[in-house]
Amino acid sequence: MAKTRITWLGHSACRIDTPEGKAIWIDPWLSGNPSCPDRDRKPARVDAILVTHGHGDHLGDVVALARAHKPRVVCVHEIALWLQSKGIANLHGMNKGGAQEVCGARVTMVHADHSGAIEDGDRLVYGGEPAGYIVELSDGLRVYHAGDTALFGDMRLIGELYRPDLALLPIGDLYTMGPREAAKAVEFLNVRRVLPIHWGTFPALTGRPEQLAELVRARGVEVVSLRPGESL
Repeated sequence: MAKTRITWLGHSACRIDTPEGKAIWIDPWLSGNPSCPDRDRKPARVDAILVTHGHGDHLGDVVALARAHKPRVVCVHEIALWLQSKGIANLHGMNKGGAQEVCGARVTMVHADHSGAIEDGDRLVYGGEPAGYIVELSDGLRVYHAGDTALFGDMRLIGELYRPDLALLPIGDLYTMGPREAAKAVEFLNVRRVLPIHWGTFPALTGRPEQLAELVRARGVEVVSLRPGESL
């Protein structure tokens, strides 16, 4: 089997290519994402989608991709109901603390501290609570995608329970953690490798990977700074 490959598409969008050759997308905001490379705006393969919350820069292209590719769509129960109202099938709603198998990986929904209403035309729809995901691949790699979140103390429990090898942490500030808070999250998670997300998309997102790297250098943590479209 091939090794797991993780590609960052800018903002919080990423693709996990599994050892089995499946493509799992997390928060695929592609068409409207100014950071997403043009070549990645129309994916050739979408086997599963994980949605962290209902904001447009995360729910993104889920409806269009689900209609085109018929993937398994994993999200909190309330977002699943909203997607069902849009005619989307193959929905696998869940809630925090639960887990399910997705394309050969074990996916666990964990807490995130954020807001999450869905903008549906001129109205706001309750989208349940935002979440993060632990994705445990068949090659043993454990990935934590934190979604949009503030720092919270129970990240310690996520670290103790799931022992992630790689954490995708937001660092942009203003709407999520900034580098200072993300550095504390690294400590709570006891993780040794971090891929910064949710930064640089807009001028208001001022946090930068080099700021996080400086704050965690003494802990021996590797901060992997990718450009959109690059893979790990």
